[in-house]
Amino acid sequence: MEITLSVSADERVDTLENLRSWLAYEPELAGSVTPVPAATRPGALSWTADALLVALGSGGTLSVLAASLKAWFNQPRNADVRIEIRDGAGRSVVIDARHVKDLDRLIGEVFSAT
Repeated sequence: MEITLSVSADERVDTLENLRSWLAYEPELAGSVTPVPAATRPGALSWTADALLVALGSGGTLSVLAASLKAWFNQPRNADVRIEIRDGAGRSVVIDARHVKDLDRLIGEVFSAT
C-alpha cells in the first residue's frame, strides 16, 4: 500500500523535509519514503517536495508509521502543524499536532482495511 503525507505548517517545506529525515531513520520505513515534487514553474532551476509518498509493506508497517509520526509530533516545534494522510482508495485523515493522543488507533481505523 502506498500512502501520501502532506504537511500544513508555517514553514511547510522545512517541516516536510524534517519529517522525511525523521521517517528515513525508522528501520522498517528506510528506503520507502520518497519526496513528491511540487509542480514547478517553467524555467525553475530546482524543485521542492510537495508531499511524501510512503510505500508500506505488510507486517505492521502501518503501526510503525503511526508510532513514528506520534514521536515526530512530540518533538519541540511550532504547534501549528497538520499532516494529511491519504491512500490510493480515497481514504484520508488529518492529524493535528495538538491532537495526537490516539494516533495509532485513528490511523488503524482509517487504513487497516487495505
